[in-house]
Amino acid sequence: QVQLVASGGGLVQAGGSLRLSCAASGFTFSIYVMRWYRQAPGKERELVASITSDGGSTNYADSVKGRFTISRDNTQNAVYLQMNSLKPEDTAVYYCKAVRLGLRDYWGQGTQVTVSS
Repeated sequence: QVQLVASGGGLVQAGGSLRLSCAASGFTFSIYVMRWYRQAPGKERELVASITSDGGSTNYADSVKGRFTISRDNTQNAVYLQMNSLKPEDTAVYYCKAVRLGLRDYWGQGTQVTVSS
């Protein structure tokens, strides 16, 4: 059974930090590109960060560049999102997603991040 379990969200003051984790099971994690998305109330889901299967390349939305860092540990089947200098506009539900061309995509269940001003 495929599972992507996101955790680490919470309430933090502006300027603070959080580290999100996404634990994967039930599929070959190491061959998948992993992405973090977020969805704020009343807005569309947006791509925040992406990391290649081997962790060698990362990409970020302009809104989080220099503040967020995506990483992965293929020995632990996990992907992480370190979020620093958080802003109220970072408030959203954060989702992890596994992507592989030609194979089914998988979504995690989401974790709420709330940044107070």
